[in-house]
Amino acid sequence: MRRIPLLAGSRLQVVEAPDDAVILHSPPPGDALADVGAAVRDALRFPLVGYGLEQLVPRGGRVTIVVEPPGLPIPSAEREPRPAAVAATVAELERIGVPLERQTLLVAGGLARRPGQRDLEYVVLPELARRFSGRVEIHDAEHPDLVDLDGGVRVNPALVETDAVVVVSAAETLLHGGPAALLAAGGPESLRAARAESLVESSAAEGWQHAVALERALTKRVPIIAATLALNPPAVTGAFHGYPYDIRTLERIAASPVRTLFRVLPGVVRSRLLTSIPRELTATAVFGGPPSVAHVEALLRGVDARSATLDDPLDVAVIGAPATTHHLPREHPNPVLAAYLALGLTLRLWRDRFPIADGGTVILLSPLDRRFPHPTQTPYRSFFNALRTLGSRAAHEPEAWAESEAAVAADPRAVKAYREGRSCHPLLPFADWAACLPAVNRLGSVLVAGCRDAQAARQLGLVPVRSLGAALAMARARVGGEPRVGYVVAPPYFPIRVLG
Repeated sequence: MRRIPLLAGSRLQVVEAPDDAVILHSPPPGDALADVGAAVRDALRFPLVGYGLEQLVPRGGRVTIVVEPPGLPIPSAEREPRPAAVAATVAELERIGVPLERQTLLVAGGLARRPGQRDLEYVVLPELARRFSGRVEIHDAEHPDLVDLDGGVRVNPALVETDAVVVVSAAETLLHGGPAALLAAGGPESLRAARAESLVESSAAEGWQHAVALERALTKRVPIIAATLALNPPAVTGAFHGYPYDIRTLERIAASPVRTLFRVLPGVVRSRLLTSIPRELTATAVFGGPPSVAHVEALLRGVDARSATLDDPLDVAVIGAPATTHHLPREHPNPVLAAYLALGLTLRLWRDRFPIADGGTVILLSPLDRRFPHPTQTPYRSFFNALRTLGSRAAHEPEAWAESEAAVAADPRAVKAYREGRSCHPLLPFADWAACLPAVNRLGSVLVAGCRDAQAARQLGLVPVRSLGAALAMARARVGGEPRVGYVVAPPYFPIRVLG
């Protein structure tokens, strides 16, 4: 038996996995770039396709730099390469004759809560923040002045009323970075339509096609170039160096006497301790060119370097959901956000084939607490209220809650809270839960082990179970024998390639 530590909320649960169980985790980080700024400058000067930045941007012109809040990967790190990439881009624009006051930094957050000035520390280096004299635009998906493009898509005016657009992002998924960063500066209707069966398989990502179409429509109006980073998986440093790819580190954590003390601490203290663990995030390469071209090249490199491989699909997957969110700033997750980490993120990072057999079982380790921090997660409470009136079966049928979705999208108070930066967009809970459905519809059941709120689980069409042991027994009964069980050690989350 192997002892595997998995995060379930703010708790660390040690699982005794049989020797024949499959342990899935991210591979060790690859070689990191020594100078991210130099790599960004080279990418913008010598792109994969098309003209370089100096040929695209007129001297003294206006330039919009598009960035995304770095919600992925999870966990984040205090020091990471994307702010350095933004600083290098700003400096390169200055070198070719675009002064700071002619530069616009457009923070494209999609439907997530609009960041305030204090939150911008995630995006730029302190040195750049102090001297930047250009305009900082926080995208507002409900702004009445969004510009109409071909195909009925609306975008932030800063993408059109400029002489050039530069996208600086990391290739985490097909819906994060690259042309998807342009989509994240659009209206709520296009953002809500950005769906994907897989986040790393372009043929199974409708949202990627929307993003590429938007890029082409924008290119007809303004030249666009991108600098896209390929990132290593986040690496834990210090006492837990080697997590999660070193089995010896996993065994050391599982056997540590500190784990007993950690278990009796209050949840708030446990969350703070987990957040305080030192982490490092580095880049392996930077690619320049049209956003879609640079993004695909970086994503393919990332998938090759960060993937775990399965010979055949699993019958049962055990996935822990930590006490965090995929949106910034990180908060305690409500049930939808907890489910998203397992169903909308982990189980959409597949290539070639879905990692669980049709009709298989997912065991989600999570307390699934029905808590909605006010006012930031108030729209999620409205989503739950809508499901309660419709019944649990409606959770898996988007057409059943289409009317409720339209109603909350038009709620002036909810829209006002979003525009003021107090809350996420009222459509975001519907988008997050809809992202879970591609996995849910392939599975036979989703069991929530350690669930403390059975009603919340049932409202989402999930099955509450007291413990992991009971959930595994239910999974065996469904298979009628010994299932092929996989344990997903995350975060960090990683692509899964299925060969069989």
